[in-house]
Amino acid sequence: KIHEYSHRGASELPPHVYMVADTAYRGVLFDRKDQGVIVSGESGSGKTEATKLALGYLAAVAGSTSGVEQRILQANPILEAFGNAKTIRNNNSSRFGKLVEVRFDGATRIASSRIQNYLLEKSRLVQQSHDERNYHIFYMLCAGADDALRARLGLGQAQDYDLLNRSGCVAIPGV
Repeated sequence: KIHEYSHRGASELPPHVYMVADTAYRGVLFDRKDQGVIVSGESGSGKTEATKLALGYLAAVAGSTSGVEQRILQANPILEAFGNAKTIRNNNSSRFGKLVEVRFDGATRIASSRIQNYLLEKSRLVQQSHDERNYHIFYMLCAGADDALRARLGLGQAQDYDLLNRSGCVAIPGV
């Protein structure tokens, strides 16, 4: 079905992420069949952003009666904090894979979701290439902790830790 839509007209543009999400949703809505969307590409090609857009689209068109669609969207920044890092090619590069399962009720509204992460790049914890960073969560904790939390954890600034500063990049401009 996606192939049919993507080749309408004279140009052969790739399908837009909203169209892909809509096609999958329509398969659930009208055909009552499970659907799958695989988001793949090179590092820095926009897989993380495309996934967020597709989930946002589903949340907008399907919604829920319980607000679960908002919880699905709110989980993403937490996953990114723990699993994304700055690389040479991308300031917010996912260093793990994830499977997002969205389940619908009989009225084709979002009923639940399950996110399974896998293949976390564990070596990044102890070694990064020049001008890359460890996982965002460590820098966020150092930058955002209040004085009470800092005292309780004995927490310093990111530049104080070899595991966070040895690559030469402690901060990302604009972040």
